[in-house]
Amino acid sequence: MSAAVNIWEMPQSAEITMLAGWRQWADAGSISSGLPQYLIDHLDARKIGDIRPNGFYLFQIPGTHDLVRPEIKLEDGYPVRYEVRRNDLYYAGDEQRGLVIFLGDEPHLDVERYAAALLDAAAQLGVRRIISFGGVYGELPYDKERAVSCIYSRRELQAELQAYAVTFSDYHGGSSIGSTLCSFARDRDVEYVGLYSFVPTYDFSQLGDIQSAIRLENDFMAWYGVMRRVNRMLDLNLDLDDLRQKSEKLVALMDEKVAELDGAAPQLGVRVYMDQLSADFDETVYDPLDAIWEDELRQLFDDFDDNA
Repeated sequence: MSAAVNIWEMPQSAEITMLAGWRQWADAGSISSGLPQYLIDHLDARKIGDIRPNGFYLFQIPGTHDLVRPEIKLEDGYPVRYEVRRNDLYYAGDEQRGLVIFLGDEPHLDVERYAAALLDAAAQLGVRRIISFGGVYGELPYDKERAVSCIYSRRELQAELQAYAVTFSDYHGGSSIGSTLCSFARDRDVEYVGLYSFVPTYDFSQLGDIQSAIRLENDFMAWYGVMRRVNRMLDLNLDLDDLRQKSEKLVALMDEKVAELDGAAPQLGVRVYMDQLSADFDETVYDPLDAIWEDELRQLFDDFDDNA
């Protein structure tokens, strides 16, 4: 067991799953950092452990000012707060089903030891499956359901994951902490699923002298889409109505923003651009009722076979 792991409360649930996110590179729409924090607050999860930060983070990079330095707050010369990198484990659940929520800072150094520490923590807590969150920016309509890409650590998981309206990533390039963990989980034969939602971003630099880019910093529609899949996958029965309402408000706010831009400079065709983007977009709709009907039909045929 890694010496970096510090757990002071052991959950006693019959089945435990971990949801994991990071303040990281692949955090478009704050899916990886904001969604876990939302769940911690929404479920009133309590902190049960952490991974010690020692050796995982740089203090400075030559030639930069404060890119990676920890933050300090001084009052009248006296240090009142020193923000260190955090990797915290929270828990919410009951005797039947438990949810461990991990929220951390993507490491700068010694990622092998960091990955081992997190997987060791999951093993110590009796976690059956780890599901991590990530976000990727792309040019897509803000009022359409977000596409979700998926990675997994066991080949047999693919058949199960096909039911959740995901695409399977063929990405080739620099690894995020989520995909790194997936590779280490594969080597340990641990169930690991990474869900990456695409998040709208728009570059208007070609349209003239207006705000060059718009990004959704907290994409509640992406949060909602990811959690609908997690809810079904883990049979959590979480109330997602608050996220649904936040999604609807987000679309309304974006409608107002587009109308404002189009009104200020109609010659730029911002509304036309958005309408064309929407018309060309191939929306993938996730309907968990389809999977429920499949389960019911399968059970019906199983019962028929048993009675034949």
